[in-house]
Amino acid sequence: MINSPMITAENVPIPNFEPERIIAAIDLGTNSVHMVIVRIEPSLPSFSIIGKEKETVRLGDRDANTGNLKPKIMERTINALGRFQEIAKTLDAQAVIAVATSAIREAPNGRDFLYRISQELNLDVDLISGQEEARRIYLGVLSGMEFNNEPHTIIDIGGGSTELILGDSHEERCLNSTKVGAVRLTSELITTDPISDREFNYLKAYARGMLERAVEEVLSNVQFGEKIRLVGTSGTIETLANIHAKQASDSTPSTLNGYSFNFKDLQEIVSNLRKMTNSERAEIPGMSEKRSEVILAGAVILQEAMSLLGVESIITCERALREGLIVNWMLAHDFIDNRLRFQSTIRQRSVFKIAKKYKVDLKYSERIATLALSLFDQTKGYLHEWGNQERFLLWAASELHNCGHYISHSSHHKHSYYLIRNSGLLGYNETEIEIIANLARYHRKSQPKKKHENYQNLTTKYQRAIVEQLSPMLRLATSLDRRQIGAISKIECDYSKDNKELHIKLFPSNEDDDCAIELWSFGYSKLVFEEQFGIKLTASLAKD
Repeated sequence: MINSPMITAENVPIPNFEPERIIAAIDLGTNSVHMVIVRIEPSLPSFSIIGKEKETVRLGDRDANTGNLKPKIMERTINALGRFQEIAKTLDAQAVIAVATSAIREAPNGRDFLYRISQELNLDVDLISGQEEARRIYLGVLSGMEFNNEPHTIIDIGGGSTELILGDSHEERCLNSTKVGAVRLTSELITTDPISDREFNYLKAYARGMLERAVEEVLSNVQFGEKIRLVGTSGTIETLANIHAKQASDSTPSTLNGYSFNFKDLQEIVSNLRKMTNSERAEIPGMSEKRSEVILAGAVILQEAMSLLGVESIITCERALREGLIVNWMLAHDFIDNRLRFQSTIRQRSVFKIAKKYKVDLKYSERIATLALSLFDQTKGYLHEWGNQERFLLWAASELHNCGHYISHSSHHKHSYYLIRNSGLLGYNETEIEIIANLARYHRKSQPKKKHENYQNLTTKYQRAIVEQLSPMLRLATSLDRRQIGAISKIECDYSKDNKELHIKLFPSNEDDDCAIELWSFGYSKLVFEEQFGIKLTASLAKD
């Protein structure tokens, strides 16, 4: 098997009767790097937090001219991650899940930085889209708060983006990620200290304008008679809750989970913050470390969101993205079989949603997927050693390989790459989406080549090897349904190790069909397969 050089939680085997697991989840945010370490109790199923770490690294403080992450900040982040790994090891964590969000997502050298992390720390950091970040935040909140089958709007104000989510106990209704964050707006819009009236008014107008579309989508998905409850998560909102608690009772709540404050109180806090210098804000009771520099922008984002939503109060939840990473992992590994179970099918549902959007013939694509996966399964152990994770990527590519026809028949394989890459598949990280798109790209015409820009986006040998070895399987599968009528019902593979020959017996759906077109297409498509695996490939029709 061609193994990734990086450690991922996805690759950790789970025994059938294991009493508990200890997992660490790391979030590389725009402002800070956070880690939570949990003990998973499969019998409940639930998890309890046994450790937390945070370090403010300011990844969002990028080079003003190039947009690149700065060398000193990258070094600081790597040091923080190394320290987090040591802490996780001390607490006997068996796996580390790590994701990167908007700062790294938007930086031109972001992917290079993630590759550096993988090389120096042997840690795989998944780059996730804004929508996927929102989905995992929803999972995190759902794990720590009872929704009682009522719709809740979740707002998570980060350093570089703000996620706005509408969901109930069973599913998310809409997932939005907007490019307004506390660090982003502070660095781009605030130059005065204390802030001038002109900058403050522009800050409010800008935040409102950026949030309007997301709020409209949330409100359009609220059904008649439903009342919105607003839930706030992460550092900015937790800090505002702490400040409010200090002002209201001169005490710090034992937990912020479930703590609420109203819109009028928030307006008063914003009014006070705008009059203060940064050093004065740092002295406010309840202000968390290094939050004073960006708290005004974050508070304005929340104020404008609440105004647009028309809500009078907000409830704080201490669980968010990091806990959502844990829930997502538990779902993927069948630890959870309760109200969250619906979420475990997010990958399949997302693929079918994209296929429907681009008018893919699902019956045809499912036949292709069946043939490709049959070839994958029957050649495992002697031609390849890929596992379930790679098998699922092949399935997704098989279902979507023809979506490029939505744009044009000519070069539709290239159009398929573009559509898959940019359609926001949920449940997948950016690397997985890139692999799926490349698999679809190479289901016909040329093989992967170094000069192809899409192929260059695969940054590791592991990623390139998946595409190089699995795309010929998809190519063969499409050749066996050339007429798109389901001419071949199934295949049986017979491999001769001595002769290095793979013979595929084809079973026609109609015994009177000689499948001449499929055999011809197979002969044309097999060359890539033969070259990739160094074997001779033959085929014949099964006879009674």
